[in-house]
Amino acid sequence: MNIYFLTAGILCFILGLVHSFLGEYLIFRSKRSKGKLVPTIVDKELKERHLRILWATWHLASFFGWCIGLFLIKLALYQNKLDTEFIDCVILSITCTMFGSSFLVLIGTKAKHPGWIVLLIIAILLIIGN
Repeated sequence: MNIYFLTAGILCFILGLVHSFLGEYLIFRSKRSKGKLVPTIVDKELKERHLRILWATWHLASFFGWCIGLFLIKLALYQNKLDTEFIDCVILSITCTMFGSSFLVLIGTKAKHPGWIVLLIIAILLIIGN
């Protein structure tokens, strides 16, 4: 078992959970009418359709993180049974995605959002594990 891939996969799940829960609590809670799942309360600069897609995209990022996490956990458990060239390609793709995401969050939030650190740790774990 590849402990680095396993740890990176678990971090993907945790990051996705924290991302969704904190986003709902800190950002979307005040924009939701009572009893509604999708937020619809907007101010003058944001249209309702834009708020809806922001909400969907917010949770889409979490969902993608969970899918990548599941994939990494499967790779960690079955690495010896899979084609090495295929694994290298997949890990390189995920590593580049995590580095790029880390960089975007870092510069986009001026390093004030801690998500960039977790994304960077995941990328580093994948490099070490491969």
